[in-house]
Amino acid sequence: MKTLFIEAKSKQDISEVLKKVNIPGKVGLITTIQFLDQVKQIKNKNYIFAGQVLGCKADNAIKIQKKVDSYLYIGSGKFHPIWVALKTKKPVYIANPNTNEFSKLDRNEILDYEKKLKGKLNKFYSANSYGILVSVKPGQYNLKKALELKNKLKNSYIFMFNTLNELELENFRKIDIWINTACPRIEGKNIINLEDLPKL
Repeated sequence: MKTLFIEAKSKQDISEVLKKVNIPGKVGLITTIQFLDQVKQIKNKNYIFAGQVLGCKADNAIKIQKKVDSYLYIGSGKFHPIWVALKTKKPVYIANPNTNEFSKLDRNEILDYEKKLKGKLNKFYSANSYGILVSVKPGQYNLKKALELKNKLKNSYIFMFNTLNELELENFRKIDIWINTACPRIEGKNIINLEDLPKL
Protein backbone atom coordinates (compact mmCIF):
# COMPACT_ATOMS: atom_id res chain seq x y z
CA MET A 1 0.00 0.00 0.00
CA LYS A 2 1.36 3.40 -0.97
CA THR A 3 1.55 5.97 1.80
CA LEU A 4 1.39 9.74 1.37
CA PHE A 5 2.99 11.81 4.13
CA ILE A 6 1.73 15.39 4.43
CA GLU A 7 3.74 17.77 6.62
CA ALA A 8 1.55 19.81 8.95
CA LYS A 9 2.98 23.32 9.22
CA SER A 10 1.76 25.67 11.94
CA LYS A 11 0.60 29.17 11.00
CA GLN A 12 1.18 30.35 14.57
CA ASP A 13 3.79 33.13 14.55
CA ILE A 14 6.76 32.26 16.81
CA SER A 15 8.13 35.82 16.93
CA GLU A 16 6.01 36.89 19.91
CA VAL A 17 7.15 34.14 22.26
CA LEU A 18 10.76 34.60 21.14
CA LYS A 19 10.65 38.13 22.60
CA LYS A 20 10.42 36.53 26.04
CA VAL A 21 13.44 34.26 25.56
CA ASN A 22 16.53 35.12 27.59
CA ILE A 23 19.11 32.34 27.79
CA PRO A 24 22.83 32.86 28.51
CA GLY A 25 25.56 31.18 26.48
CA LYS A 26 25.31 29.18 23.28
CA VAL A 27 21.85 27.76 22.62
CA GLY A 28 20.85 24.86 20.40
CA LEU A 29 17.56 25.41 18.55
CA ILE A 30 15.28 22.39 18.31
CA THR A 31 11.69 22.06 17.18
CA THR A 32 9.10 19.81 15.53
CA ILE A 33 8.05 19.75 11.89
CA GLN A 34 5.21 22.23 12.63
CA PHE A 35 7.62 25.12 13.31
CA LEU A 36 10.72 23.96 11.44
CA ASP A 37 10.51 26.48 8.58
CA GLN A 38 10.08 29.43 10.96
CA VAL A 39 12.92 28.29 13.24
CA LYS A 40 15.28 28.11 10.27
CA GLN A 41 14.73 31.84 9.76
CA ILE A 42 15.88 32.85 13.27
CA LYS A 43 19.01 35.02 13.17
CA ASN A 44 20.98 35.17 16.41
CA LYS A 45 24.73 34.67 16.80
CA ASN A 46 24.19 32.83 20.10
CA TYR A 47 21.87 30.25 18.51
CA ILE A 48 22.99 27.09 16.74
CA PHE A 49 20.33 25.45 14.60
CA ALA A 50 20.02 21.75 15.43
CA GLY A 51 16.81 20.98 13.58
CA GLN A 52 13.85 18.71 14.03
CA VAL A 53 13.52 16.34 16.97
CA LEU A 54 11.14 13.43 17.25
CA GLY A 55 9.81 11.79 20.38
CA CYS A 56 12.03 8.82 19.76
CA LYS A 57 15.01 10.59 18.19
CA ALA A 58 17.16 13.35 19.62
CA ASP A 59 20.00 12.77 17.13
CA ASN A 60 20.01 16.36 15.82
CA ALA A 61 20.31 17.73 19.35
CA ILE A 62 23.07 15.27 20.24
CA LYS A 63 25.11 16.25 17.15
CA ILE A 64 25.68 19.78 18.48
CA GLN A 65 25.88 18.78 22.15
CA LYS A 66 29.49 19.88 22.57
CA LYS A 67 28.87 23.24 20.92
CA VAL A 68 26.05 24.47 23.17
CA ASP A 69 25.37 25.22 26.83
CA SER A 70 21.64 24.57 26.63
CA TYR A 71 18.74 24.00 24.23
CA LEU A 72 15.67 25.99 23.27
CA TYR A 73 12.71 23.89 22.18
CA ILE A 74 10.14 25.79 20.14
CA GLY A 75 6.85 23.95 20.23
CA SER A 76 4.17 22.57 22.52
CA GLY A 77 4.29 19.77 25.08
CA LYS A 78 7.18 18.47 27.16
CA PHE A 79 7.76 15.02 25.71
CA HIS A 80 10.41 16.16 23.22
CA PRO A 81 12.26 18.49 25.65
CA ILE A 82 12.43 15.77 28.32
CA TRP A 83 13.87 13.33 25.80
CA VAL A 84 16.55 15.84 24.75
CA ALA A 85 17.40 16.61 28.38
CA LEU A 86 17.78 12.91 29.16
CA LYS A 87 20.01 12.26 26.16
CA THR A 88 22.23 15.36 26.41
CA LYS A 89 22.20 16.05 30.18
CA LYS A 90 21.89 19.77 29.43
CA PRO A 91 19.28 22.40 30.41
CA VAL A 92 16.32 22.68 28.06
CA TYR A 93 14.08 25.74 27.75
CA ILE A 94 10.64 25.75 26.14
CA ALA A 95 9.10 28.52 24.02
CA ASN A 96 5.50 27.59 23.30
CA PRO A 97 4.04 29.70 20.44
CA ASN A 98 0.54 28.36 21.10
CA THR A 99 0.38 29.68 24.69
CA ASN A 100 3.01 32.41 24.28
CA GLU A 101 4.84 31.04 27.34
CA PHE A 102 8.58 30.71 27.95
CA SER A 103 9.89 28.41 30.68
CA LYS A 104 12.77 26.20 31.75
CA LEU A 105 12.15 22.47 31.89
CA ASP A 106 11.81 21.53 35.55
CA ARG A 107 14.62 19.28 36.75
CA ASN A 108 12.07 17.38 38.88
CA GLU A 109 10.23 16.26 35.74
CA ILE A 110 13.45 14.74 34.42
CA LEU A 111 14.20 13.09 37.77
CA ASP A 112 10.66 11.69 37.86
CA TYR A 113 11.14 10.13 34.43
CA GLU A 114 14.49 8.67 35.48
CA LYS A 115 12.91 7.26 38.65
CA LYS A 116 10.19 5.52 36.65
CA LEU A 117 12.79 4.19 34.24
CA LYS A 118 14.83 2.74 37.10
CA GLY A 119 11.74 0.90 38.34
CA LYS A 120 11.09 -0.52 34.87
CA LEU A 121 14.70 -1.67 34.55
CA ASN A 122 14.37 -3.51 37.86
CA LYS A 123 11.28 -5.26 36.47
CA PHE A 124 13.19 -6.14 33.30
CA TYR A 125 16.10 -7.69 35.23
CA SER A 126 13.77 -9.77 37.41
CA ALA A 127 11.40 -10.83 34.60
CA ASN A 128 10.99 -14.44 33.50
CA SER A 129 8.98 -13.74 30.36
CA TYR A 130 9.05 -10.88 27.86
CA GLY A 131 6.61 -9.49 25.32
CA ILE A 132 8.25 -7.61 22.43
CA LEU A 133 5.97 -5.01 20.85
CA VAL A 134 6.33 -4.33 17.12
CA SER A 135 4.31 -1.69 15.29
CA VAL A 136 3.47 -2.23 11.61
CA LYS A 137 3.27 1.54 11.02
CA PRO A 138 5.85 3.04 8.61
CA GLY A 139 8.73 4.64 10.49
CA GLN A 140 8.03 2.57 13.60
CA TYR A 141 8.40 -0.93 12.15
CA ASN A 142 11.38 -2.58 13.84
CA LEU A 143 10.87 -6.32 13.32
CA LYS A 144 14.58 -6.89 12.69
CA LYS A 145 15.53 -5.41 16.07
CA ALA A 146 12.71 -7.37 17.71
CA LEU A 147 13.99 -10.65 16.27
CA GLU A 148 17.53 -9.89 17.44
CA LEU A 149 16.18 -9.19 20.92
CA LYS A 150 14.09 -12.38 20.92
CA ASN A 151 17.21 -14.42 20.19
CA LYS A 152 18.88 -12.96 23.29
CA LEU A 153 15.99 -13.35 25.72
CA LYS A 154 14.54 -16.67 26.81
CA ASN A 155 10.76 -16.93 27.05
CA SER A 156 10.21 -13.93 24.80
CA TYR A 157 7.35 -13.46 22.34
CA ILE A 158 6.76 -10.95 19.55
CA PHE A 159 3.42 -9.12 19.40
CA MET A 160 2.65 -7.08 16.27
CA PHE A 161 0.06 -4.31 16.16
CA ASN A 162 -1.19 -1.27 14.30
CA THR A 163 -2.76 0.59 17.21
CA LEU A 164 -2.24 -0.45 20.80
CA ASN A 165 -4.36 -0.10 23.91
CA GLU A 166 -2.39 -0.82 27.08
CA LEU A 167 -5.44 -2.54 28.57
CA GLU A 168 -5.21 -5.19 25.84
CA LEU A 169 -1.83 -6.26 27.21
CA GLU A 170 -3.49 -7.30 30.46
CA ASN A 171 -4.94 -10.28 28.60
CA PHE A 172 -1.44 -11.77 28.55
CA ARG A 173 -0.84 -12.15 32.27
CA LYS A 174 2.13 -14.48 31.86
CA ILE A 175 4.20 -11.65 30.36
CA ASP A 176 6.24 -9.98 33.11
CA ILE A 177 7.34 -6.95 31.10
CA TRP A 178 6.77 -5.51 27.64
CA ILE A 179 9.59 -4.17 25.46
CA ASN A 180 8.47 -1.44 23.07
CA THR A 181 10.35 -1.24 19.74
CA ALA A 182 7.99 1.42 18.33
CA CYS A 183 7.39 5.05 19.30
CA PRO A 184 8.39 5.73 22.92
CA ARG A 185 5.13 7.62 23.42
CA ILE A 186 3.61 4.18 23.98
CA GLU A 187 3.91 4.13 27.74
CA GLY A 188 2.72 2.00 30.61
CA LYS A 189 3.87 0.78 34.01
CA ASN A 190 5.05 -2.54 32.52
CA ILE A 191 6.34 -1.16 29.21
CA ILE A 192 9.99 -0.24 28.71
CA ASN A 193 11.43 1.24 25.52
CA LEU A 194 14.05 -0.69 23.60
CA GLU A 195 16.36 2.35 23.68
CA ASP A 196 16.27 2.36 27.48
CA LEU A 197 17.57 -1.17 27.78
CA PRO A 198 21.25 -1.91 28.40
CA LYS A 199 23.16 -3.66 25.64
CA LEU A 200 22.50 -7.37 25.99
